[in-house]
Amino acid sequence: MSAIAPFRTFAATLLLTSVAANAEPTVEYHDHEILHTIGVAPSAANIESDIQTLVDFGTRHTLSETESDTRGIGAARRWIKAEFERISAECGGCLEVYFQSDVISDERRIPDPVDVVSVIAIQRGTTDPGRYVIMSGDIDSRVTDVMDFTSDSPGANDNASGVAGTLEAARVLTKYQFNGSIVYAALAGEEQGLFGGQIMATNALADGWRIVGVLNNDMIGNIEGINGVINNTTARIFAEGTRMLETPQEARLRRFTGGEVDSPSRNLARYIDWIADRYIPNLDTMVIYRLDRFRRGGHHRPFNDLGFPGIRIMETNEHYDRQHQDIRIEDGRAYGDTIDGVDFDYAAKLTGLNASSLASLSWAPSPPTGVTISGAVQPSTTLAWNAVDKTTNPHLKGYKIYWRYTDAPQWQFSRFVGDVTEATLENVVIDNYFFGVASVSKDGYESPVVFPGAAGAFLPDPEAE
Repeated sequence: MSAIAPFRTFAATLLLTSVAANAEPTVEYHDHEILHTIGVAPSAANIESDIQTLVDFGTRHTLSETESDTRGIGAARRWIKAEFERISAECGGCLEVYFQSDVISDERRIPDPVDVVSVIAIQRGTTDPGRYVIMSGDIDSRVTDVMDFTSDSPGANDNASGVAGTLEAARVLTKYQFNGSIVYAALAGEEQGLFGGQIMATNALADGWRIVGVLNNDMIGNIEGINGVINNTTARIFAEGTRMLETPQEARLRRFTGGEVDSPSRNLARYIDWIADRYIPNLDTMVIYRLDRFRRGGHHRPFNDLGFPGIRIMETNEHYDRQHQDIRIEDGRAYGDTIDGVDFDYAAKLTGLNASSLASLSWAPSPPTGVTISGAVQPSTTLAWNAVDKTTNPHLKGYKIYWRYTDAPQWQFSRFVGDVTEATLENVVIDNYFFGVASVSKDGYESPVVFPGAAGAFLPDPEAE
């Protein structure tokens, strides 16, 4: 029996009436004016300037020049670090800025050992600094031949846009203080094999980081698709289904209880989708039930591989003539990832989505752990969970139960149940819905919804260790 069980025995149990059969789906939430402000705060002009600076380094290929101050990956990463340090100086040193690196050799794309160097900036939380949310973009660029490290490779959209968005989010969010920590990461080695993300995820695991979400931004500036569609009002959020580290025993249980579409990454994606609906003007996000684009990858994957929740945010309509291409005109058709293909207002909009999401996640309490559910062959459903540590979450007000029909993409019903660790939904039959629990702060910020069991856990259950 876990140490929390005796507490649960005496914890208040709340009985909740069912939703009327014909009632409209409803989710109660607190609107935060500050998230509206943060959502529109990113500057398109700042993003344009940062993308131009990165483009002007000529190439940022992982194997490119490191000694020059004007060309290559070395100059680019030093400039990014200096820019984070300048942002930190403006907030009184609120960022911890450092290079993170490892020597990588890969027979496919890094034939000789290379120091893969990322730039990390941490804005420490005030009450729960060991809990992290991460926004990332990729430093490196490439042309048609992935091994060509000398040709000009501007990488304006892929992925100077993601790095510029990360820098701009730092400018916006360092004006505030948060309960949890926010990490701004410019990751290296993506095109050669996702190495920057692997290095960071491995270090985070070794250092015991409690990561609630990784928001990987890879191509957030293009609005004109190769399919002819021009659209600046939509974006995609890619999120994996079942966890990479799921055990055979967990998979067998999931077969009978569900959870295929309720991994922490999926519920992180739902959270960000809600932020878009509530706080970002003229933006609709599409949650895609896939790790990434078909048979492709991004820097959130190394975090997913180690069990951390992570998603990819990007444009809806890609233009493949502007990705991984030598700069050229061929049969009257322009190829290459040049800055004229970037819409800076759109990049600022997606940066606002990131910033509002990071703020909400960091102001919210930690997600509950140890969530369980029961109710088989009963007319009611009971959920239980471990109490969130009030030492690191002094702003906790209580918990909210969410539920939805099993074929619904978003949570449809919710009920705040108070500062308890168990609650029962009377006459809500467990077979007909999916359920979850979120922590709620005194001023209404919520954690992501945690689906019961290992399939949905955001953080390890300390009671199970």
